Amino acid sequence: MEPIILASSSLRRQEYFKLLGLPFNIMPSMLDETPRPNQSPADYTADMAVRKINKIIEQLRGRVPYWICGADTAISVDGEIFGKPRDRDHAKSMLEKLRNREHSVSTSIALFNGRNRTIDCKSVVSGVSFAALSGAEIEWYLNTGEWQGSAGSYKIQGLGSCFISSVRGSYSAIVGLPLREFYCMLIDNGYPYGA
Repeated sequence: MEPIILASSSLRRQEYFKLLGLPFNIMPSMLDETPRPNQSPADYTADMAVRKINKIIEQLRGRVPYWICGADTAISVDGEIFGKPRDRDHAKSMLEKLRNREHSVSTSIALFNGRNRTIDCKSVVSGVSFAALSGAEIEWYLNTGEWQGSAGSYKIQGLGSCFISSVRGSYSAIVGLPLREFYCMLIDNGYPYGA
């Protein structure tokens, strides 16, 4: 199989690539991830996934390999996009808004096919419901430091799962890589994988 450039430093995405047995190289794109005005969460993540690929193509200056994968995940409540928290106070504010309600998790994945120079992009929207967290529970979680670098200030695959009462949709998409959609994308774009 040909290696895929993963335009992400996400450990979760790397773990999923390893699970799938895909050869890959990590090349984070280092973009400004500020949402553009009036973008929906799904439009924002799709835009970011494609922009990450284009940034890698730009950085490679014409030495473009066959495959590049970009992905992005955002959490939203009432249309407000929650990215990665700036600091502890910002994380606390997010967790207070998430408690005792469902929020949306939008994850988009984009795949660049260097043979025909096309980008395929798919988005998945899932729902996560938080329990009615107490102030003490939020403080405990903040003290773990797990919120750092995590969209929405929590990790569903870590201690954050202690606060989740239900999940609607794709768990792997919530973690950061919608496996079913990615598998189909590889097959549909002619990547030699699977049956």
